[in-house]
Amino acid sequence: MWTRSRLDSSGMKHDTSGGAADGRERWALILGASSGFGAATARALSRAGYPIVGVHLDLRSTRALAEAVREEVAASGVPVVFHNVNAADEVKRREVVEHTVSLFEERRRQGIEPFIAVFLHSLAFGTTLSYVTTDPAEREVSQKQLEMTADVMAHSMIYWARDLFHAGLLANGSRLFAMTSEGATKAVPTYGPVSAAKAALESHCRQLALELMPHGMTVNAIRAGVTDTPALRRIPGHEGLIEASSARNPGGRMTTPEDVAEALVALASPRLHWMTGNTIGVDGGEMMGARKPDW
Repeated sequence: MWTRSRLDSSGMKHDTSGGAADGRERWALILGASSGFGAATARALSRAGYPIVGVHLDLRSTRALAEAVREEVAASGVPVVFHNVNAADEVKRREVVEHTVSLFEERRRQGIEPFIAVFLHSLAFGTTLSYVTTDPAEREVSQKQLEMTADVMAHSMIYWARDLFHAGLLANGSRLFAMTSEGATKAVPTYGPVSAAKAALESHCRQLALELMPHGMTVNAIRAGVTDTPALRRIPGHEGLIEASSARNPGGRMTTPEDVAEALVALASPRLHWMTGNTIGVDGGEMMGARKPDW
């Protein structure tokens, strides 16, 4: 199949066809695939024809929900593999990478050339406690909790990107994304540990963008608007966040996981090979200002 491409000044060849016209099989690997942004993105990308590798951590109470997402993805007719493991665990991470390497080797034996075209980091497990408080009914965040929050929600982005790169699963044309929030730049009561992790995550994305661009890979952070997800509902006082965002969003409603998922499908396009190192807002204009009360 004929593929439109061009050479940039460095001699790197970029596909500009807007699809998989280069003959490769475009897979997506999603961390946090069983709920919220991860689940919505798995559904949207599978409908767009992407086979899915999903990583999630669900115990007995939520395992059925994860299985329902996997079945929805499979119903799109694409290959799907879900791993119910802790994405922040080094051993489990390497097991998933090794399994994916074996899966891709089998695809190649069938004459197919797969690669991870989309990687999404959507891990939302952290501590929401104050740094300092005089209220005897409240606890202060501990060093262990701060480090755990940063490791899961920020530093794991580096470890996954690096392992996928060295395993040969990423390639020219890979798009890496990480979910951040407005909290990375604003202070909210008890949100400090997560806010610091999100700020670090955005910095990691910029550094990875710098180091992976010579290989034809892009890295961007996605700043969603306040979205009603299981992660949001674990934040103390989340009801106020929901009310405030609903009232001020120029779009007249909150952001949904599906809004973000559809944006990610578009941002995964091979045509966007020159967009990297950004924090991209997908929020209906929520961060820029507020609408009139009577709109």
